[in-house]
Amino acid sequence: MKQFTTLTEIQEEAKGHVVVIGNFDGVHKGHQALINKGANVAKQTGKKLAILTFEPHPRVLFRPDEQPSRVTPPDLKAERMQVEGVDYLISLDFNWDFASQSADEFIAGILKAGLNASHVVIGSDFHFGQMRSGTPDMIKQAGIDVTVIEKIKSADSEIYSSSLVRQALRHGDIQRANEMLGWEWEMRGEVVKGDQRGRELGYPTANVKLGETVHPAYGVYATWARIEGEEIWRPSATNIGIRPMFEIPTAQIETFIFDFDREFYGQILHVRPVQRLRSEAKFDSLDELIQQMKKDCEKARDILK
Repeated sequence: MKQFTTLTEIQEEAKGHVVVIGNFDGVHKGHQALINKGANVAKQTGKKLAILTFEPHPRVLFRPDEQPSRVTPPDLKAERMQVEGVDYLISLDFNWDFASQSADEFIAGILKAGLNASHVVIGSDFHFGQMRSGTPDMIKQAGIDVTVIEKIKSADSEIYSSSLVRQALRHGDIQRANEMLGWEWEMRGEVVKGDQRGRELGYPTANVKLGETVHPAYGVYATWARIEGEEIWRPSATNIGIRPMFEIPTAQIETFIFDFDREFYGQILHVRPVQRLRSEAKFDSLDELIQQMKKDCEKARDILK
């Protein structure tokens, strides 16, 4: 899969294909249906499959004070697109200039001049241009074929959406989030040196900042952890939050990998939560905290068997 972040760097070979448009945060089952439709159209017409998306997510521009909400930060979204068989991923900078362009400018400058799209596939809730004024009919009038996909529902008649995935994660319901995603959600980031509290207590942890990733319900989770560049996923217990016992200023991931004793500061750690064990708590003493950590690890080991 080839990736582009500006129209000027797009190679001629990446133009003239089927373009699926959306934000695709989570690349959930609804998104996958959209991508699959684009892939089918591409196959039928002898074209390749391109995804047009936007970074940062428009929510960041329009609601800058909102809590972090990314289900899939850019690198994870790109990884999921590759899994879906996408040929070209075009991630354009979503800034105020971009947001203020008219629907006609979007069609003329991006879909036609920039991508020379042969066919556009969009969801029924997708709008483009200033004030979300762009419609599928406008694209058709510009001479581009359009397919509009209705929202996809689960067996329980629930519409798959990024908002519902975020909601599930914020409630600590990992199983429900993964069901809507169709893949095992993960957090990832660079391992940084912490205050060594875990090591002092006999539970050395790998600490990772949550950054723009949506914050799951704070608490302790049974997790799988993998160091980037390695294939093995190791059983672990992870605290997500601010550690009320020590009141750290910024929420982070702290992962204790079982039966593992190696420093890997500066490397990227991937963490897949499996089940939330409990919420964060403040203990009366360090001994009480250590006893609870022991119970958490035993429970996590049992879940991950």
